[in-house]
Amino acid sequence: MNDPNKGALFKGAPFEFESMSKLPSIPRLEQVLGLLENMAPANLAEPWDNPGLQVGSYSSPIKKILLSLDPTMKALMAASRAQAQLLLTHHPLIFKPLTRMDVESFPGNVILEAAKKSISVVAVHTNLDAARGGMNDILAEIMGLEDVEAFGGREGEEDSGLGRIGYLSEPASMQALAERVRTLLGTRNLRVTIPKEGPIRRIAIVGGSGGSMIPLASEKGADLLLTGDVGHHHALEAKSRGMALLDGGHFCMEKKAFNAFCPHFRERLAEQGWDVVVEVDDDESDPLEAI
Repeated sequence: MNDPNKGALFKGAPFEFESMSKLPSIPRLEQVLGLLENMAPANLAEPWDNPGLQVGSYSSPIKKILLSLDPTMKALMAASRAQAQLLLTHHPLIFKPLTRMDVESFPGNVILEAAKKSISVVAVHTNLDAARGGMNDILAEIMGLEDVEAFGGREGEEDSGLGRIGYLSEPASMQALAERVRTLLGTRNLRVTIPKEGPIRRIAIVGGSGGSMIPLASEKGADLLLTGDVGHHHALEAKSRGMALLDGGHFCMEKKAFNAFCPHFRERLAEQGWDVVVEVDDDESDPLEAI
């Protein structure tokens, strides 16, 4: 028999939304994790990923949550100043099992400080990228795409996947599209690959590092792939396939989407009758700077 809890963000009884009226107004961490599991199921995460609880106690009451793209010490200190009990990040604090913990370097220093300050740290990463209403759906909405479809999902999960593909309402030139990305995502230094002249209509989007999805985006008929962390060989492959490539910046793309996820998350918490304040870490900045 299959374990209904396998792959879930937390262990314990399945989360039952029918009993919301019986829950206290201030949820425990395990209940917040249950809500996140419904919004972004952990089984949608990539095999190498580690979403869910990174540091903390399932029984901790959660009155305030701070959202930050990265689980840095700076973000943790911001959560402490805001008197938040939960730091919710996109990128996990712990990717691989730790064989030792050096408390003077990352991630050991953040783990220790989070434990000392009783601040839980939770990540929603590729599961939120792939989920309906998650990061890539948000990016597609920001870019104004129509007839949006998911792609890149595993077998049996065709309605989800790390990528989204759709159409612009009207064809656009590469220059016009680049300016749109610059304005909407706040990316200052765009890098592009333009294999041929002509308008762009069908766009694939993969937030974060999506260069590995160039072949699939091409097969789906994309005129252009918008993603981050584009490398030399990604550009060569896109050119060989006759597809344009636009590097919108890993940080800028995901920060914009994660900030936009905040009000959706806040609404879902309120629907449960929970009295939880949700804020965004606005002081977070791109670790890569232009000179």
